[in-house]
Amino acid sequence: MLAKPQMARRVGILGGSFNPAHRAHRAMSLAAMETLGLDEVWWLVSPGNPLKDKASDMAPYSARLASARSMARRSRIRVSEFERHSGVRYTVDTIRLILRRWPRHRFVWLMGEDTVAQFHQWKDWRALASLVPIAVISRPGYDDDARAARAMGWLRRYVRPARQARNWTEWSAPAISFLRLPPNRTSATRLRALNPDWHRRFTPKRGPAVSPLKE
Repeated sequence: MLAKPQMARRVGILGGSFNPAHRAHRAMSLAAMETLGLDEVWWLVSPGNPLKDKASDMAPYSARLASARSMARRSRIRVSEFERHSGVRYTVDTIRLILRRWPRHRFVWLMGEDTVAQFHQWKDWRALASLVPIAVISRPGYDDDARAARAMGWLRRYVRPARQARNWTEWSAPAISFLRLPPNRTSATRLRALNPDWHRRFTPKRGPAVSPLKE
């Protein structure tokens, strides 16, 4: 359960399919928590990624959610069904809702380097970058692609030094920083290749799902 609404928190948000959630998700979240001085990280499990909806290996939502909850145990990572309950589909709309619901919190969007290359395909990505600071988390083999990404043609003027990352609450969006965190080569794609039926071990729980991100 989250802190009471009147208590301002420094929160990192990591959205994704979590197909499945894995050690790299946890490791980079905990490392970002330390580097950015976060109180907690929220994992937003997407009910449907517009860029991945046609993927034949996308596991059921319930299994992806269960894998995220399992991976986040005994940490300050909170797993949420916020997007599913709010009915939103795009990240920019999700962030707008979150900012309205928790106006006292300070939020930073966490993004893996492997995602930056697609950022220009996201709905209203410039508007999203103007809502909250972005912290890019290093992923082995993606550094050059991230720096050369199409979106960086616009974002480059807003890059903040990684050494100043702990002061992100003082930044005005747009602001983006490339964090240098310990590398982790775990990949959801590789995990699915090794075990295509991974989701079968996560049995959906009966009863209504309750989002931990509720006031």
